Amino acid sequence: MTAPVHVQATDATVLADGPTSLITLLADAGATAGALTANRATLHRGSPGAPPHLHTRAAEAFFVLDGVLDVLVGEEIRTLRKGDFLLVPAHTPHAFAPARDEAADVLVVFTPGIDRFDYYRLLERVYRGEADPAEIGASGERFDNHYVDSPLWRARA
Repeated sequence: MTAPVHVQATDATVLADGPTSLITLLADAGATAGALTANRATLHRGSPGAPPHLHTRAAEAFFVLDGVLDVLVGEEIRTLRKGDFLLVPAHTPHAFAPARDEAADVLVVFTPGIDRFDYYRLLERVYRGEADPAEIGASGERFDNHYVDSPLWRARA
């Protein structure tokens, strides 16, 4: 990366991947020379968040801007509140959603960066009925997003 990456809020793309969540695209790996990928997840009450999955090529960090976020990390669920930070190492199963009866606003950062913005665009197309949900699973290797089962996370719901 040879130049600073500056994304003004008014220029950021905001996607809806469901009726209760928004993803604001901040910086993808291509813009940061692979240093990181960053987005903002706005999860309203009742949002299912992200199901259990893992990444093989990147760690995923969460910084709670507001609200309360439940995060599955391996075989435990941690509750993060405004100002809390959590780094989930690569190969660690994880999931996240707002805590029951709460909302959460979260900065999400992957390092090293992975080009993921097209994954978020796919989620929005699926939500709008413009793409087949099977495309999400089929894109796992491309976007380093590998879904796993978690009885603990299923029991949370």
